[in-house]
Formats: sequence, C-alpha cells, structure tokens
Amino acid sequence: MSMDYRNNHKILINEDALNKRVEEIAQEINKKYEGQTLIVVGVLKGSFMFMSDLLKKITVDTEVYFLKASSYGSGTESSGVVKITKDIDTDIEGRNVLLVEDIIDSGFTMKEVLAMLGERKPAMLELCSCLSKPERRVCEVKIDYLGFEIPDKFVIGYGLDYAEKYRNLPYVGYIEQ
Repeated sequence: MSMDYRNNHKILINEDALNKRVEEIAQEINKKYEGQTLIVVGVLKGSFMFMSDLLKKITVDTEVYFLKASSYGSGTESSGVVKITKDIDTDIEGRNVLLVEDIIDSGFTMKEVLAMLGERKPAMLELCSCLSKPERRVCEVKIDYLGFEIPDKFVIGYGLDYAEKYRNLPYVGYIEQ
C-alpha cells in the first residue's frame, strides 16, 4: 500500500537555513584548501542535493566522484555488513579527500567507509555531513563539517527519501509517526 506523506510531514530545516549553512561550510573548506585540489566524494543517493549546493560554493579546484555504500539489506535495520556497491574510480593516495554524506545516523556505515578510504592513504580525509542524529549513534564518527544536528525523527527531502520518494523537496522535513 502506498502512502502519500506530502501532507503528513512538517518542515524541520527550511531552504533558507540550508542555503546559509551550506555557504558557511563552503567558506570553511575554501579557506582550508586554498591553492589545493580537493577530491569531493559524494555518498549516493542521499547526498546529491547537499553536495551539489556545496560544490557550487566551493571555489578551490575540485574533482568529483561518487560511491555507494549500504549496510542495510531490504530492511530498515543495519545488516552489520557494509557493502560498497559503487566505488570511486580514481586513486586518492596522497590527495585531499572530502567525503560528503546526507546524514550520519548509527555511524556504522560511515565508520567503515572512512576506514576503507583511509587504507588508500589520502593526504587528508575529512567528512562533511548535512545532518547528524546523535541519539542514534552506535559508532562514533568525527564529522569535520556538519550542517545540522537533528532529533531522532524520520527525515525526508533535500536528497533524503522515504521509499525513494521525496528526495526532491527543497527543505528537510520529517514524517509524523
């Protein structure tokens, strides 16, 4: 049964707040990496809107890649095994890498992805996440650039989905349970 949540959600972070925070994060990144090249790696699918907005405001030279990682089978709870279903197609050894994620929830998948990328010996490996749900954290993960800390709500929009829908909302909303 398909449920339409368009009228059954509330806005958690509006478009203006997202734009303002993305601008602030980009300024920090521009300052830190001035005169250098930055490899920006988006974690699919959820990070695409945040990453796109961020890239438009980053002024340093960038190369853009994507990876797809999953620790969920078909369910909603982590399977405990992280699978990389799409890897980046470049060598990152000795390079500055910024991993861009939509949301850090349990932290499990991100911990594994950071460890995997770290084994490839980048000069710098940092994590940028639009959202963080600290109440759900199982594995601690250092978030170098964070958009917003949010309560433990089921969020949609700005790249985040419910059954592959609502990614295109220009704000972060949450579904009333």
